[in-house]
Amino acid sequence: MARYGLFLGCTVPARLIAYDLSARKVLELLGVDFTDLEGVGCCGSPDMASVSHKAALAVAAWNLALAEEQGVEVVMTLCNGCNEVLARAVEALKDPRAREEINAILAQVGHEYKGNVAVKHIVRVLYEDVGVDKVRSLVKRPFKDLRVAVHYGCHLIRPSEVLKFDDPNAPRSLDELVEATGAISVPYLEKLECCGLPVLAVREELAYSIAKDKLRSAREAGAEAIITACPFCYLHLENTQIMGGVPEGERLPVLHFTQLLGLAMGLEPDDVGLYENKIDASVLLEKL
Repeated sequence: MARYGLFLGCTVPARLIAYDLSARKVLELLGVDFTDLEGVGCCGSPDMASVSHKAALAVAAWNLALAEEQGVEVVMTLCNGCNEVLARAVEALKDPRAREEINAILAQVGHEYKGNVAVKHIVRVLYEDVGVDKVRSLVKRPFKDLRVAVHYGCHLIRPSEVLKFDDPNAPRSLDELVEATGAISVPYLEKLECCGLPVLAVREELAYSIAKDKLRSAREAGAEAIITACPFCYLHLENTQIMGGVPEGERLPVLHFTQLLGLAMGLEPDDVGLYENKIDASVLLEKL
């Protein structure tokens, strides 16, 4: 396997310690060689390009250049948004003219992007590089009769022409990783729909409505929890239930997929930061 540089982005270390903690524990159990990238900052944000394409590309290239300088072959993201932004930058900077323009900016701070690094979301690393069979082989306490709704989010597999990962219309990667734990990934109507977060800043009521539709669809399909791979989707699906008026008895626990994997691999609830989940997820422990 390649040498990976862990790119946390802005939100995970600030607000989702459990995702960071559980991801590290799972990667260590799987024997993935990774290092923390030093000096990196914001990925360039999915929204920044709408203000300045050049600025967004330069910010992304800054991070990619730092990864190259630190001997990393693959930048491994935990965030779907970071995944898309950095992968788009890799594609855009294959154009020699674009790379020359951006490197002129980076040269002002002593850096150069050479185009020698790839970008992969942690889901892709586990699915393609580690393999589902390896994940399954390390499961010590499989879940029994646990029904969960898998949520991919918008930036893990789309735009497919850039990310070139999984089938955007019928993805299986996250489902198979989840099912390796013994859990049952239930089909549900809103599975591939957006969580609603992108419109939260401008139409709060609509953002909550979209999320509630997804959660309702998951519950109607018999899901006992919803599993995410994106920090922003996690926050919105959790906050929608807490702040959006969903009665406590109808709330679905939301878990990072690495928490689910970690528990099945024998880690304790504190090892995967289950205490950080705002909606009590301890009911899942009864299914181990």
